Amino acid sequence: MNHILEQMQPSASMQLMARAKAMQEKDPGVIGLAGGEPDFPTPARICMAAMRGLTEGDTHYTPAPGIPALREAIAEKLRRENGIDADAARVLVTPGGKNAIYTAVCAILDPGDEALVLDPSWVSYAPIVSAAQGAPVRVKLHAAARYRLTREALEAAVTERTRLLIINYPNNPTGRILHADEADALEAFLLAHPRVLLLSDEIYEAIVYGERSVSMGARPSVAERVVTVNGFSKCAAMTGWRIGYLHAPREVFAAASKLYSHSVSCVSGFLQAGAVEALRCAREIEDMRLVYEQRRDLFIGALNEIPGVHADYPEGAFYAWVRFDLPGMDAAAMSEYLMEKARVVGMPGTAYGEEEICAMRFSFANATGDMAEAARRIREAVLALG
Repeated sequence: MNHILEQMQPSASMQLMARAKAMQEKDPGVIGLAGGEPDFPTPARICMAAMRGLTEGDTHYTPAPGIPALREAIAEKLRRENGIDADAARVLVTPGGKNAIYTAVCAILDPGDEALVLDPSWVSYAPIVSAAQGAPVRVKLHAAARYRLTREALEAAVTERTRLLIINYPNNPTGRILHADEADALEAFLLAHPRVLLLSDEIYEAIVYGERSVSMGARPSVAERVVTVNGFSKCAAMTGWRIGYLHAPREVFAAASKLYSHSVSCVSGFLQAGAVEALRCAREIEDMRLVYEQRRDLFIGALNEIPGVHADYPEGAFYAWVRFDLPGMDAAAMSEYLMEKARVVGMPGTAYGEEEICAMRFSFANATGDMAEAARRIREAVLALG
């Protein structure tokens, strides 16, 4: 048995999503806010494009990196929207953004190489590094500083074995974007450490509420050391389609393509036809973003009226990162208490590496009525603590 996998913990978010569904089978009134899944249907024109491909016989192998139409469309999107000098020949279409991250990490790391992971962080980064026989190194960002990325934090963690830095903006779970001054600090760090590559997970980049997040692949001085990962799950409500992509430097792309061809082979052609159409759905994506913004304002506003509860308005993604300053309550206890007392399921902040404060993450990619009811129940539960 693979000892690395034996020691790996299951995905905390997937576990709590499953728990929420089990609770809902017994009590349909339970509100599950642990997962990161849009409640919208996939836009009809995307589904129709995939169905046309399916009915027209697009059910056979495709070129391993993806169909030319999709790779070209992704490269054009990266050039137009992100300022990246993208080349379709370096685009790899993958079964979800998670697979893009895993494939890239495996392509970059030799056994024992270190990868810096910024905490709070998505639950799968460190396990993916471990599965690739790398060593995840946690870089703590602090709530008191609003989780700002600093060069000092990175310099304190880097060693001669550091080969990769993983960033995620807009961030899951905090909702922060990468601001220009933080991007400057990140660029300076990369220039000072030429052996370090950067993996930029930008899966939430279309879901922002004002300023756009900086794409590091657009910085010419470091562009050839940046792997940009994105996909269709969050922006276009296509979680079950499992389509993501990466754009990588030539050497990384070559290694990633080899692994990909021996493991996944390719993404279904008719699904890729749907993804091509998704890149033309700016209006539908904006309509969903506007609803997320309304839910954000409703939910965060209501939570901030509860004594002992505080949440900043996220700059991107669809998560409320909520601090509970309540005597005797840590994140695990708060999570269990809200499940029992309020029948609301959220994620404890400890799952993301936040151990300094009592924090929880709640998704607001749920029906607006559910968000209002969840806030009301959380209020009643907190007030019941006295």
